[in-house]
Formats: sequence, structure tokens, C-alpha cells
Amino acid sequence: MKQGEPEFMVLEYVTITKDPRTGLVVAIGGTERAADILQRTGGFLTAPGPRGDYHRFPDGLPAEQQRLKATAASHALLSGGHSVHLDPALNALATPNGDRDAALRYLAQLAERAGQATDDREVAEILTEVAAPAEGLLPLLREVLVHTWSSWSNRLNDAGHATSPTDQLMDLTGRLSQDTRQIEYLRNLAARPPSAGNSAAAGALPAPPASAPSRRR
Repeated sequence: MKQGEPEFMVLEYVTITKDPRTGLVVAIGGTERAADILQRTGGFLTAPGPRGDYHRFPDGLPAEQQRLKATAASHALLSGGHSVHLDPALNALATPNGDRDAALRYLAQLAERAGQATDDREVAEILTEVAAPAEGLLPLLREVLVHTWSSWSNRLNDAGHATSPTDQLMDLTGRLSQDTRQIEYLRNLAARPPSAGNSAAAGALPAPPASAPSRRR
């Protein structure tokens, strides 16, 4: 072991997770002391496994009770000096809007990066986040709108109502697709290094895609 590296006892590490195949909440790893904490504070049962004993919740425990007991057990283990990984889906203290809050923080950070961009490379990186074909913000937003249009349109059709509102939404979604391609084109301009002695760096790139006319008049 190199000097200054922390000591890490793998046997003392406990993972509390839900097995995707059986749906059981299990605790794997840990010492006898950890096993005592799991049984006393979480209500875990000892069960034999192919690589030694592990712990699991009793069958039929409601999902909310699973979360509460798993969270309580993980905190008791941490207080006892054990290293613990708790499956986020079992964390009863997780913020309900955690995913949305994370998305808002990401957008705020992206806006800050955009405001501080000092060269074309940084601009290209920002526009890639916005318009990348698979995971760019605008293509992902388009997927949301397409699914919204589909379910809304089907519901109106089934009820015998006019679908003109959903037609308008689909038109707007189509325009968003065109705008995304325009932004991707500008991203390519920003990412292309300028040619020596040629300030018209965009000259060799294909022309930007033409915007399709709207179906609505």
C-alpha cells in the first residue's frame, strides 16, 4: 500500500439494495457487528447465499416500510463506523423533486458556462449540449412534446373531439426540429477551426437546412 492511501476493509462495506429479479431488499457484506445492526434496527433476516450468508427483508413488507427500514439501517450502520451504499430508490430521505432540482441546476450551470465562454470551442461545447442529435436538450424536449401530442391526440380522438389543438402542438414540434438542426449547423461552424488565411471558415460547410413552412396559415 502506498503511503498516504486510506485503508479500506472490503468486508466491512455493506450494500443495501433491491434485487431487480426477485424484488427483495437485501444487504450484502459487513461484519458480525454490522449483521447485528441490520437485524436490530432494520428487521433484516439472515439468509444463506452461494457465497455466504446475507440479509434480507421478510416477504410481503410494503414498499414504504422497505424504504423507512432500509434508511434507518443505513444510518445506524454509518453511526457505527461502517461504510454503506444505500440504493437511492430505498432512501426515504431523498428529495421528492430531486431529479427536477438536478435538471434546474444543470441548466443554470450551462447558462453560466455560456455567459463565460471566451472562444469558439467553448461556444461549440455549449451548443452541443443544446442540440446534440441523441441527448441534446432540444431533441429530448422534442421527445417530450411528441409523447404529449400522441397521448393527447388519441384521447381527443377517442372522445370524438376535434384535434386542432394537438395539430398546433405538432406543428410547433416540427418547427422545434428545424430550429434544432439550425443550431446544430451553427455548432459545427463554431467547432470548425479557422483555415489559415481564410476568415470565411464556413465556406466549406454545407448550407444550413431550410426551415420547412408551417402547415398552419
